[in-house]
Amino acid sequence: MIHSTCTAFVINRPSIDLFKGIEMFKNRILLFHLITAGVVTIWGVTFVSTKVLLQHGLGPMDIMFYRFVIAYCCILAISHKRLWADNWKDEFMLMLSGLTGGTLYFIAENNALGISQASNVALLVCTTPIFTALLAHWVFKDPLRKNMLIGSLIALLGVGLVVFSGSVILQINPLGDFLSIMAALMWAVYCLILKPLGTRYPTAFITRKVFIYSILSVMVYFIFDPLNTNMEILTHPIVIMNLLFLGIVASMLCFIAWNAAVKVLGPSRTANYIYVQPMSTLVLSSIILSEVITLTSLIGAACIIGGVYLAEKE
Repeated sequence: MIHSTCTAFVINRPSIDLFKGIEMFKNRILLFHLITAGVVTIWGVTFVSTKVLLQHGLGPMDIMFYRFVIAYCCILAISHKRLWADNWKDEFMLMLSGLTGGTLYFIAENNALGISQASNVALLVCTTPIFTALLAHWVFKDPLRKNMLIGSLIALLGVGLVVFSGSVILQINPLGDFLSIMAALMWAVYCLILKPLGTRYPTAFITRKVFIYSILSVMVYFIFDPLNTNMEILTHPIVIMNLLFLGIVASMLCFIAWNAAVKVLGPSRTANYIYVQPMSTLVLSSIILSEVITLTSLIGAACIIGGVYLAEKE
């Protein structure tokens, strides 16, 4: 009798632990979905800070450089012991992540904004989730789920409605549109690079490497267009405040959170939340800039929410 009781206890105990493990896993997945939504919401807010800094005399690449320098200095506080990856192949992949997720992405997007309509750029950059899903299928053999494809198209339609807000004026600029698509492709490649690296290195270490390689590579850009080092501009309280927000919150914290989400959710699921970014910009514009939210924009927002939900559904 004692033996049978002990046996029953031994058999039942693992099932309880397994159930708890499954529940914890579900909660962890939900947590990272919420974190990712929060990240893209903050990134939707950054246009205000960037616009303020542009008005104070800094260029787009100046802003990128200073925000990443701030982010790198801050992340050193939590990730400073390890300098290099385990091998040169991984170190090269980390360098590539800095190029695709930092320098090349910003160069492509900023130059596209300079020669094309902002609405065109916003819409085309939001094709990132589609590129991510296709590349993940090609590189990692990830399945192309029907829900994900249909949801992505619905969300992209919603982005178009939010961006154009009833105005159907789509002016084609071949170079500007090409650069916008290249920006989307660069971020998709960045998300894919994170997948194998995330299984071997801590998130903070990967993020720190992204920042330092972005900083080093953008210095090549400054050979042709020198960095703005005007201290009168850089010491202005508003400039300092906005650079700190972009560096600490929008770069260090958000990149760590995004990179961790890619590790947990995968590149395609994480990238789907990029569709939410124009919606957060829409809401912020209404609150801070008193811009009117049109019926078309509301329909677009509903399409984005519905599309992302469908794309994330199993």
